[in-house]
Amino acid sequence: MTARTAAPVPGGTTYAASATVGAPPFGRWGQLVIGVICMVMIANLQYGWTFFVPDIQKKFGFDRAAIQWAFTLFVLFETWLVPVEGWFVDKYGPRVVVLFGGVLCAIGWVINSYADTLNMFYLGQVVAGIGAGAVYGTCVGSALKWFPDKRGLAAGITAAGFGAGSALTVAPIQWMIADHGFQAAFFNFGIGQGVIVVVLSLFLVSPKKDQLVQATSNASVAQTRRNYSPGEVARQPIFWLMYFMFVIVGAGGLMITANLKPIAADIGVDKVPVTIMGLTMVAITFAATIDRVLNGLTRPFFGWVSDKIGRENTMFIAFAMEGFGIYMLYLWGHDPLWFVLLSGFVFFAWGEIYSLFPSTCTDTFGSKFAATNAGLLYTAKGTAALLVPAANYLQQSSSSWDGVFLVAAGANILASILAIAVLKPWRARVIARNA
Repeated sequence: MTARTAAPVPGGTTYAASATVGAPPFGRWGQLVIGVICMVMIANLQYGWTFFVPDIQKKFGFDRAAIQWAFTLFVLFETWLVPVEGWFVDKYGPRVVVLFGGVLCAIGWVINSYADTLNMFYLGQVVAGIGAGAVYGTCVGSALKWFPDKRGLAAGITAAGFGAGSALTVAPIQWMIADHGFQAAFFNFGIGQGVIVVVLSLFLVSPKKDQLVQATSNASVAQTRRNYSPGEVARQPIFWLMYFMFVIVGAGGLMITANLKPIAADIGVDKVPVTIMGLTMVAITFAATIDRVLNGLTRPFFGWVSDKIGRENTMFIAFAMEGFGIYMLYLWGHDPLWFVLLSGFVFFAWGEIYSLFPSTCTDTFGSKFAATNAGLLYTAKGTAALLVPAANYLQQSSSSWDGVFLVAAGANILASILAIAVLKPWRARVIARNA
């Protein structure tokens, strides 16, 4: 195949066409699949945590808010080091970074399996967070680079592995905790997931310039012709607007992720059987399974939608849905059936941030430093995680989750307005300036 030269596309994108230069293992779609499987393997580190909290509290008598600081530390170290890990990916390729991450993911949960103090759980979650961030940032950055023509969809499919990856293990983790204790669940799942990530890391590679496919013009998705360095990105005010939006949307979803089982228990629906379409489970298991699936499906779905109608238009729709869903959960969540359905709706409207923000960042600041720049924006998830213990303290002070739900709903409505009224025209001006 003959290599073709890149040509600018009016209003947006410019890419080089594919060429036969050291084709990656299994092609670019194979690279995407490997990234997705790696994401599935680290998903339980975040989404499985809620099942361990009640048993940790029961065994050791720790305060729930103090236990949830372990979750916050996990998310902080998962996110705030991603720019550093992204720099290593941009410079040395994805293989060594994902291998390193897989090892740390296993070590983190093994530490948790032996922990008998809060500080030990904090340490385990810090180690697991560093490992998860290395895997997550690398796989998303790889998708952004390999698919300039389908950036929203590719980032969404990859992020879906993380969002939905724990769906199949919701029941097995709960069974193992019930039958063998939470320490055994930490140890066995930690080792198994880590080993798979290490093996798959050996097949990951970065794309060369002339391996990229040619993009088609899309007036709805404006993309820069300039590659900003990470230092330049950090000095752009529009970056900090995206960062703020990521924080206020991310905080609500993380709060529910960390507290799904405690919320269900506090409002008395966790052990109530719920039947949907002939399938019966207790509410918390049903909700957690549906939440993981929808939290995964939303990422490629809204990523694909954003490739068609634009990033900011999609943000406006999704964030408004999220705000509405949380408000309805506040109104009707005490009914077991509505708790299951509305928590699923909330996660469907929330998970898309992990495809929309990375693709918007790369559209705005270029693909050369995509892993590092998207990593800088991804640290907003860590900042949002700082609000999770605050939500617990608010709940404890009022003995109700109502205030937490109302604040989260309002934050999402604010983000939807900012997306369409501020971010969209501002980003258009920034990209036009670089044309």
